[in-house]
Amino acid sequence: MALANLRDLLADAKAKNYAVGSFSIANMEMVLGVIKAAEETKSPIILQIAEVRLNYSPLALIGPLMVAAAKRAKVPVAVHLDHGTTLECIKQALELGFTSVMFDGSHLPLEENIEKTKKVVEMAKPYGAAVEAEIGCVGGSEDGSKDIAMRCTSPAQAAKFYSATEVDALAIAIGNAHGFYKEAPNLRFDILENVRGCVDVPLVLHGGTGISEEDFIRCHQSGIKKINIATATFASVEKNVRKGYTEGSIGGYYDLHAAEIEGAYQNAKKHMEIFYSVGKAE
Repeated sequence: MALANLRDLLADAKAKNYAVGSFSIANMEMVLGVIKAAEETKSPIILQIAEVRLNYSPLALIGPLMVAAAKRAKVPVAVHLDHGTTLECIKQALELGFTSVMFDGSHLPLEENIEKTKKVVEMAKPYGAAVEAEIGCVGGSEDGSKDIAMRCTSPAQAAKFYSATEVDALAIAIGNAHGFYKEAPNLRFDILENVRGCVDVPLVLHGGTGISEEDFIRCHQSGIKKINIATATFASVEKNVRKGYTEGSIGGYYDLHAAEIEGAYQNAKKHMEIFYSVGKAE
């Protein structure tokens, strides 16, 4: 099945009423763990990395690894650049074989967001790649370095944005935030339903860590077809490594290697079950 296009994954998710997990990774072990969970559960998935994380995992190195892993996988795997902010980085991801890219212009005035997103859509066309964009502003930042204020998506602006750009996926803000929530999020399902009624495009939920299982299910039954998981994966890997050292099961590098894979695997599998994507790759 191997390397897949985001459009195809989200079209299937829309037709069969589930969501595709989009898992942020930072190294080979996390890639292996997520794909292990996907193959075991027969789930289509998205491997992604955000531009802000590339200081730690250079795109020229991690990108080819992600693409190669997707090509070898036994289930459909899309490879995605998350929160792309510069055209240079987006272009590099496309040249490396990423099958989708996100341009995040959510912090820009609406008209500027539209114009820059349209440029990215044109950039992606020769590569056959899909494009995700964001309208409204998800709280926090992808790497936790900024305290970005949350601004819920306006359904009317979402309709205008989609009509002008015709992106393949649209991330919206409904009370969700990146990183760990300080208190239980109060998701605005009324806004989700209104946006869903205004635009005929798969919707994306960022800031998935800390959202309850019940709210995840309600989201993917209400038009959210791509759900991003980042912080939970990093935390699961770290927790499993700490556990290994505490219990004495890590006695060398390859034990550490296995512990990282297992941490990513456990978190990914749990979310695939919640997203109802299990078995959808059969």
